[in-house]
Amino acid sequence: MNAAAAPAESALGPVARAGGRDHRRLNISFEFSPPATPEAEETLWKAIRRLEPLNPAFMSVTYGAGGATRARTHRTVVRVLNETTITPAPHLTCVNASRAQVDEVIRAYWDAGLRHIVALRGDPPGQLGGVYTPPADGYAHATALTAGIRAIAPFEVSVGVHPQIHPETGSLQREIDVLKAKVDAGATRALSDFFFDIDGFLRFVEAARAAGVTIPIVPGIMPVSNFAGLVRMSKPMGTVVPDWLANHFEGLDDDPATRRLVAASVAAEMCARLEEEGFEDFHFYTSTAPSSPWRSAGCWA
Repeated sequence: MNAAAAPAESALGPVARAGGRDHRRLNISFEFSPPATPEAEETLWKAIRRLEPLNPAFMSVTYGAGGATRARTHRTVVRVLNETTITPAPHLTCVNASRAQVDEVIRAYWDAGLRHIVALRGDPPGQLGGVYTPPADGYAHATALTAGIRAIAPFEVSVGVHPQIHPETGSLQREIDVLKAKVDAGATRALSDFFFDIDGFLRFVEAARAAGVTIPIVPGIMPVSNFAGLVRMSKPMGTVVPDWLANHFEGLDDDPATRRLVAASVAAEMCARLEEEGFEDFHFYTSTAPSSPWRSAGCWA
């Protein structure tokens, strides 16, 4: 690189810089919620068919609080397994369910041919960020659930991780301890909650590696097209919504098309920056996925 070219290139953002280098194969995955209506099911399957040519590593499907979407989640992942080339990964929580009930779901997934579960604690129904009371006869937390899944069958088990300090844990060390406990229980991958502080995420990953965590820690990316909804969802989780993101959406309340463009642009910039930092795996929270329980206290041990 000559001296004259350096200033111009240094002003480029990560997306622009990406065009000038060789790329590794990136692994992407998506999260969806199970459709509740025939119209929602049609929309979901249109999205799946558009994403299938990208050869995603897997597609996760959420599981409502207390198993509220149990049948719909099962039906969706089995259809994905049987009708597409995508590997489905159902969410599973232990809220308001006995160990026997949860084990029944685990065995049903294995018998259906599913080999990947996203194990999450979950929040009480209707209490995003509320006080969690573990069931007396059930799995107390995601760590125990992970161990239970692996005891039944050799599933691949993804678990949740919060890269910022969650109000329920209160410290970075506690976050790391929880993640290590999940790994010891058999977790094979950690999916991060969404975030916008890339430097903070990198510090979290560095701390986890220093503590001996070796499983993949996958950044969770949420393309934000509903900023007001994002703010409401972030508060109980302690996720910081930066001012620069608010500025991007200012004055766009009645302009959904531009909001979608902004969402795509921000997500692309984040992914390009993380790729520069060596990340090859990205998990996308789609606009069809609601404020699912694990985005609050649901990912904690």
